[in-house]
Amino acid sequence: MNGHHIKIGLAGDVMLGRGVHTAISENGSLYPWGNLLPVLKTSDINIVNLENAFTHYNRKAPKTFNFKATPDKVDTLLGAEISLVNLANNHVLDFGKEGLIETLSTLKEAGIAYAGAGLNRAEAIRPRVLVKNSLAVGVVGFTDNEPDWKAGEAEPGTNYIDISSGVDRKFAVKSIADLYRHSDIVIVSIHWGPNMNLYPEPGFISFAHEMIDAGADIIHGHSAHNFQGIELYKGKLILYDTGDFVDDYAVHENYRNDHSFYFQVTAARHLIQKLALVPVLIRDCQVNLATGKDREWCLDRIQLLSERFGTRFGKSAELIIS
Repeated sequence: MNGHHIKIGLAGDVMLGRGVHTAISENGSLYPWGNLLPVLKTSDINIVNLENAFTHYNRKAPKTFNFKATPDKVDTLLGAEISLVNLANNHVLDFGKEGLIETLSTLKEAGIAYAGAGLNRAEAIRPRVLVKNSLAVGVVGFTDNEPDWKAGEAEPGTNYIDISSGVDRKFAVKSIADLYRHSDIVIVSIHWGPNMNLYPEPGFISFAHEMIDAGADIIHGHSAHNFQGIELYKGKLILYDTGDFVDDYAVHENYRNDHSFYFQVTAARHLIQKLALVPVLIRDCQVNLATGKDREWCLDRIQLLSERFGTRFGKSAELIIS
């Protein structure tokens, strides 16, 4: 397998409910991807965090924001060639267990893989392995959001972990080490931390290092709604937070959560070769390539946030690793 390589596209939160749902109904299933669609199709595998349930069920969980799309909107993911979605997050049970069950069924029928949630604990903690270009890409999903949504032995839910718990960290590390033995590339997709944090907290950094030491090649973080810095640790890639990608969210004037990236990683067997940053801008429930001052802002901000990790990008917005 040593001669093979793969391009993996990673992005943050994709929310297809509310205004995005209306925009899809009015403009078609491909509308949310704007002029980024050809770029998405240059990757062999695309992975995002799905920030909504796919369900007809209407009873909301008792929380501030509840996001859902009707199951037919899964065509939007198919149109962008999304290979796998992380479901370990704080929105997949926005419409209860019934909503989660219908979401799982919808994704299965569409042929889209998922990680981080399931009909029971065994399914929720189970990694998914995607094979492309003769490489096995293993993905495991975790979240430290909504502890009450943790899957039970016979109860639907998420792969919840408490990052401050030594027991939970050992569980996560073992899951990654086990996946390493059966995969050529290991990705941890993790929905962690509070909203609007520019920098990861020290405990998150140490945990990311533990996960790399256990065998992870890429940490795909999300949850803050704004992107954070990037670290190269022992030649592996830590994307502490990949920000938002598709949504109808209010824009914070300082954090500018409508600016983000499509992160394209070129990798071989347990070898990260290159990271290409594609700046994007979210407007009118649609993601497009960022241009001009918006593009410059994205690149300047991620350089600033990454400097504390010793990571520097060239003018080409690429990071050559090996």
